[in-house]
Amino acid sequence: MTPDPFTPDDAGTPDASTAPDGLPLAITRLFKGVVYREADEKLWQRLTELSAQARDYVAVLGLELVLDDTEGYAFLRSSPNADPELPLLIPRRQLTFHVSLLLALLRARLAEFDQQNSETRLIMTTEQIGDMVSVFLPESSNEARIQDQLAANIKKVTELGFLRKLRGQEGAFEVARILKAYVDAQWLEEFDARLADYRAALGGPAVQGGQPGVDHSPGTAGLTAKEATA
Repeated sequence: MTPDPFTPDDAGTPDASTAPDGLPLAITRLFKGVVYREADEKLWQRLTELSAQARDYVAVLGLELVLDDTEGYAFLRSSPNADPELPLLIPRRQLTFHVSLLLALLRARLAEFDQQNSETRLIMTTEQIGDMVSVFLPESSNEARIQDQLAANIKKVTELGFLRKLRGQEGAFEVARILKAYVDAQWLEEFDARLADYRAALGGPAVQGGQPGVDHSPGTAGLTAKEATA
């Protein structure tokens, strides 16, 4: 009897050999990172055609497919309904407090931008990002240290894939729209309260919890923003 490619075999894994044409390639690319429509139109078309099968396929592994046809990106993340005995295929990375703050502010700025503009690309300079963050930083006479920390945080967020450097424009970044998938509307509704907590934490002892983490970078999975409210 031919095994069903979308049900577990004895090892608890799907059988890729009998999967629909193009599905193994799409799944493999998703495991490597985010699939963007603009980067590979052919792969994107095949993935959207097979999205239902892809969801069933990765569900066996305790994962879920996030596909946004409007924004043009797709990625895998751990399913909240996954069997707890399954191994964690997408390891989490805990973010530092300052990186979490920067992500929160960028997401809020993106929401504001979408409300006020018909454009889809939010471009920000290092100076603009610094001004945005400085409101929540404690006063300090060591400006060089502040700038070094800002540069390090921007570098980390860029490595995670939430900021993209613009070619030929030194110190200019595009805020990646995939950030919307990692910080949801419910998270934003409580944003003002969070900022008050952030402000208090920045002026006090180190935060002990409540910081969002990432399963991978948006090159490889998602930020679980809801866990930040736990």
